[in-house]
Amino acid sequence: MADKNITLLMTLVALSLGFLVSAFEPSPLQDFCVADSTSSARLNGQACKSPASVGADDFSFTGLHIPGNTSNPNGSKVTPVTVAQLPGLNTLGISLARVDYAPWGINPPHTHPRATEILTVIEGSLQVGFVTSNPGNSHITKTLQKGDVFVFPVGLVHYQRNVGTTNAVAIAALSSQNPGVITISNAVFGSKPAVSSDVLAKAFQVDKSVVEQMQAKF
Repeated sequence: MADKNITLLMTLVALSLGFLVSAFEPSPLQDFCVADSTSSARLNGQACKSPASVGADDFSFTGLHIPGNTSNPNGSKVTPVTVAQLPGLNTLGISLARVDYAPWGINPPHTHPRATEILTVIEGSLQVGFVTSNPGNSHITKTLQKGDVFVFPVGLVHYQRNVGTTNAVAIAALSSQNPGVITISNAVFGSKPAVSSDVLAKAFQVDKSVVEQMQAKF
């Protein structure tokens, strides 16, 4: 009887895990579903092109070898390869990006609401980190060298900073064809319409004028 109960429990756990995985990124039900950017269909994702009109170009992307322009206030440039750039990724649950960093440049704190990220340093040295959810808010951080790999769990705020005196490059793989990105500073201080400065002043425990100064930058 005990063996039967254990078997039943393990079966229920396995089913629960299966439902969790399928709810997050369902498995494709066909060989591929190349995104049709011209479709007006409203879906959770993108509609499929007819297989008869699919070609090799739908599954390829050119240009990831080209350094990104880091001449901006953050000193970094992300070159994404998601379903928006590579239609063949539709429904496959994977994408990637190249990130270029000027010396001391940052990829500012942000989240990917739909993906875990695994980052590999190709050139240079990067300080990386993420912050766990409330109430702990633990800062998990490490300095990476060329060839090192680091994982940012789905939905958690994370960042990278070039701590070297030369340019740095990283390649990030993400567990969704459309991972999304929310840059914290842009979302908080640059939303349209703006979040009330009274709300932000109280949330950050600063004077309202400080919030308005920050909002003016975004």
